Amino acid sequence: MKTLYLITGPAGVGKSTISKKIAESLPKSCLIEGDDVYHLVVGGYVSPWKEGNHLSFFWKNCISLIENCLAEGYDVVFNYILSKNDVLKLKNNFSGSDVVIKFVALIVDEKTIVERDKLRPQDCQMGERSIVLLKEILAENFNKSNILDSSKLSVEETYQEILKSDRFVI
Repeated sequence: MKTLYLITGPAGVGKSTISKKIAESLPKSCLIEGDDVYHLVVGGYVSPWKEGNHLSFFWKNCISLIENCLAEGYDVVFNYILSKNDVLKLKNNFSGSDVVIKFVALIVDEKTIVERDKLRPQDCQMGERSIVLLKEILAENFNKSNILDSSKLSVEETYQEILKSDRFVI
């Protein structure tokens, strides 16, 4: 039985850090950073929240990557800013297969997200966009059992909670 970890949250919440820790702790795993897949497009690049984006192409690539990794016997950790519809799309695509799906929406309070954003390399800082994304994630009204507030948790505590708890299984 393989596990597909879906990690979402606003920019600066720690998706990449936590995803990497989860992947490193598994005996056979792949880490798929959604941003890296989205940024495969260079010529004709359009931000994902803007008209004319290439999200359709992005999702085809992500689903193929996840399928290929699972088929080779790898657990998969995928992180990206996901909507309820995105999670449903992924759940529907991989349900019925020999895969456990864990979905986690990481959140923190506004003060913490601002502090964490400032710790990122300057060219990766999102500023006010981090707060906007936090509000958008909260507005999705994800199931409470899938939300993990890591404001007061260490990196170790956060990724261990995700690994050990069945509350995130969808």
